[in-house]
Amino acid sequence: MTIFEKATREKFRYPSTKGLLSTEQLWELPLTAKSGFSLDDVAKAVNAELKAVATESFVATEANPATATLETKLEVVKHVIAIRIAEDQAAKAAAAKKLEKEKLLTVLGRKQDAVLENLTEAELLARINNL
Repeated sequence: MTIFEKATREKFRYPSTKGLLSTEQLWELPLTAKSGFSLDDVAKAVNAELKAVATESFVATEANPATATLETKLEVVKHVIAIRIAEDQAAKAAAAKKLEKEKLLTVLGRKQDAVLENLTEAELLARINNL
């Protein structure tokens, strides 16, 4: 069973300042936020819960069942964060590529204009007549 299958079957909810969030709502959160709520805040909250239940007991013979659930919840949040970071990096790379292409097209246009400026009157008339 994948972590997302487990998250949806068990209806995982994640703490936020606006109440509990579903797994699907994690995708809508920003990675970080100066004001508001972010994936980073969710990860910190789930990690804090995990640390709280993971305190060692020298008497208990069975593991706390909440530990496995919280570990899976944290894995889900970390997976969403990793994908969102990759998407942001891809978007930045695409924007940089687009900017570079626009610059190159501008320079190419200027060079083509310069070539046209250097044509003789007869060459210009011949090209016009061919259109």
